[in-house]
Amino acid sequence: MSWEDKVRKVVPYTPGEQPNRPNMVKLNTNECPYPPAPGVRKAMEEFDTDRLRLYPDPTASVLVDALADYFGLKNTEVFVGVGSDDVLAMIFMTFFNGKDPILFPDITYSFYDVWADLLRIPYERMPLDDNFHIKKEDYLNKKNGGIIFPNPNAPTGVLVEPEFIEDILSANPDVIVVADEAYIDFGGKSALPLIHKYDNLLVVQTFSKSRAMAGIRIGYAMGNERLIKYLNDVKFSFNSYTMNQTTLALGVEAVRDDAYFKEIVGKIVNTRERVKKELKELGFEFQDSMSNFIFATHPKYDAAELFEALRREDIYVRHFNGERVKDYLRITIGTDKEMDTLLEFLRNYIK
Repeated sequence: MSWEDKVRKVVPYTPGEQPNRPNMVKLNTNECPYPPAPGVRKAMEEFDTDRLRLYPDPTASVLVDALADYFGLKNTEVFVGVGSDDVLAMIFMTFFNGKDPILFPDITYSFYDVWADLLRIPYERMPLDDNFHIKKEDYLNKKNGGIIFPNPNAPTGVLVEPEFIEDILSANPDVIVVADEAYIDFGGKSALPLIHKYDNLLVVQTFSKSRAMAGIRIGYAMGNERLIKYLNDVKFSFNSYTMNQTTLALGVEAVRDDAYFKEIVGKIVNTRERVKKELKELGFEFQDSMSNFIFATHPKYDAAELFEALRREDIYVRHFNGERVKDYLRITIGTDKEMDTLLEFLRNYIK
């Protein structure tokens, strides 16, 4: 036996390609096409670099307080981390420790099974129906160690209403249910009001999409005080200084500028709805996405070939190789100009 036999081996998550080419159209990683709020830029320009010699506040109190104030919560009901991936990993580590499998959709955010494998958590993928909708009944009567799903789901963009989530919560009072709301701002109702009715609900959101700050890495969870305390206990046992000084300062400014936040979300939604119509006219098929992307297929064209054809023109979208999704492309909503470039290519490609 060698040292390598003792290595914890997993199949890692594959992030979206990050090309850096002039004049490219990057629609493959669901980033916001607009810059962060003006206050973020101002805070960066005025940041006192002398603060970098000091450890940041381990409680991230300025950011926690800003989020609590924005959502009308107590600061003891908010947990922050280095992107929602960090927050979700902490949730897996903290709450998914039973012998029963955790449940999540078979077509969903592909980091879930990676964390479960890494942490040796049993899990079961629950198949979406033929229209890529979550089947609620799969989560109502099955013994489990926890439930997690994005809402809207990724990569499908399909949304469920809070009543759907409440039914799952009511049927599973003894496990943690996580609503992963990375894309909720683009057209859905958050499950957040339910955290005061159900003590087993965690709502997770991020600054990476609607707040245009994927590069700064901020995510957060909201839930009752006991859940947040348990998360912080694990965080402080793992890494006390996760949020750096710059991130805290810029994150607070992003939260404060609600008008700008709503403005760019509105732009993205308007562009999305226009592009939906134009893609349908070209023969594409897709579910009614309520996110900042569209998960589309064309019955006459191979998705992998179309992906490569777009790539040759420096237009980047995302293609997954899974059996049920290999005929689809996930197209992030960019600026109107970027989407026009995409649409012009498709009009020439599709004869």
